[in-house]
Amino acid sequence: MSKLTALFRKALSASTSSNTSNTPKADPLEVTASNESNTPKEQTRWNGWGNININKEVSPHGAKLIKSHIGKTKKLSSVTLESVIKTVPPSRLPSALTDLEIVSTDSEVRVRHARGQSFPDWIAMHSGDFGVFPDGVALPKTTEDVEKLLALAHEHDLVVIPYGGGTSVAGHINPPEDSRPILTIAMSEMNQLIDLDKQSQIATFGAGTQGPAVESQLAKQGYRLGHFPQSWELSTLGGWIASRSSGQQSLGYGRIEQMFAGGTLVTPQGVLEIPDIPASSAGPDLREMMMGTEGRAGIFTEVKMRVQPQPEQEIFKVVFLPNWEAGQTVLRQAVQGNIRLSMLRLSNATETDAHLHLGTTRSQFLAITAYLRSRGLGSEKVMLTYGVTGEKEQNKLALSQFKQLLKKHGGVGGKIADLMGSIWAHGRFKFPYLRGTLWEKGIMVDTFETSTNWSNIDEQMAQMEAAVHNSLTHQGEQVMAFTHISHVYKQGASLYTTYFFRAGKDHASTLGRWKKIKHAASSSVANGKATISHQHGVGRDHAPYLIAEKGELGLKTTASMIESLDPEKRMNPGALLDD
Repeated sequence: MSKLTALFRKALSASTSSNTSNTPKADPLEVTASNESNTPKEQTRWNGWGNININKEVSPHGAKLIKSHIGKTKKLSSVTLESVIKTVPPSRLPSALTDLEIVSTDSEVRVRHARGQSFPDWIAMHSGDFGVFPDGVALPKTTEDVEKLLALAHEHDLVVIPYGGGTSVAGHINPPEDSRPILTIAMSEMNQLIDLDKQSQIATFGAGTQGPAVESQLAKQGYRLGHFPQSWELSTLGGWIASRSSGQQSLGYGRIEQMFAGGTLVTPQGVLEIPDIPASSAGPDLREMMMGTEGRAGIFTEVKMRVQPQPEQEIFKVVFLPNWEAGQTVLRQAVQGNIRLSMLRLSNATETDAHLHLGTTRSQFLAITAYLRSRGLGSEKVMLTYGVTGEKEQNKLALSQFKQLLKKHGGVGGKIADLMGSIWAHGRFKFPYLRGTLWEKGIMVDTFETSTNWSNIDEQMAQMEAAVHNSLTHQGEQVMAFTHISHVYKQGASLYTTYFFRAGKDHASTLGRWKKIKHAASSSVANGKATISHQHGVGRDHAPYLIAEKGELGLKTTASMIESLDPEKRMNPGALLDD
């Protein structure tokens, strides 16, 4: 055990000098600097994820594992930013827009706001085949600026695309083919804490504030929001609300709908003020109705968020259980038994093996595998990551209760629980960077997710993984897939599946492979007792499958509500609703 501990301590010291028992600050996991302004565009990759100065390497034995499932790979070519800029057509915006100081028609700015982070977006950014560019990008600084932009959009018959952090993985922000000029409204200038009502614990922010800036500004006042989606480094408050986001610690802090208290929504029909009342029985809840509208109803400019004091202590741990059944039982009993944890995440056996390969050196992998084998855990073992957040005495009780539950079901942790938990915590937002590393090796990766009741978890996961595995067999191609539970509720849980496949001979054939996998994956969800998206939203990629969940009347009701605020259908057409 001492050799294993030494190996993990070395890994931890290489990534961070923080102590796991200390409260993480605004930049707990070494992403971008936690300043009060958003990450400048020139510091972010134009054709990939995140900060140009951050990379996540893949271990040689990790890459070897993936290739053992999908076969030998070949890297796809990538175009340069300069070559793409040359393909940007002249702007179609009228002078009433181009004369505004807050509107840019610069070609590079238009390129950087043309795509998000979906797999088709990556293909477009690396092949140079973007399709449609926005005709201009507006950077409003006030609610009044957004009102003026929407008024001009009506006057000059423009399409409007709201843009937050550009992190959509479902096609939310892609300009559609349209005879009308397209204006993208990027909210990055509205990124400040405007007011903090400490008595009511309500913080008012500009809707374009990115995750690190939210937490850094609140931390100075002794508060925290606690919303940490995988995209936290770049995604924004407005985007979280528009897509009904869920953060990694949703068990403790709640989803975005528990945090969003009210705010200002600028619509084509006027400004809708949603009051931050604690609770109301005065008819349908406008706050709930406007969440998840994905830019179709309007643009959030100021948002009021329910915050809480910084926790005294936060700890993350990693343990292993004999099999998926034991792990799932632990999760269900913990949440239904009200054990005060802030996070629970369970990887199935395949994902556990993959993460142990991808997240360790060869010596670490061998040492931890040998240790777990000595404790009776074999190839069916599963990895459970959990956290506690709050006062030390509360955490102590929760950890004691959970430890007894783990012991009852054969959990194995020991000293590595703290060490691996620390390593996870300080790298928790770096997984998206792995996509770029694998791309360079010709390994394509994407994800999809859902949620369902506990009674349907096993069947739903089996259907999802089988659909992905079999999606390319007619082409003689193999797909590697694995799943984890990342959010838990008393009623059920989320399922999050990652899959890998080989690049084709060119970008077009690679996109064709993805389309087949995506359709198989989405159909397996739509045909199950599950939602088409638990946390990524609908966008354009999931819109065709929404009817299975909402039904014809549900879609008609949603469309009618949106049309009441945007009768001319100029706000983000094609997103959310397949129109």
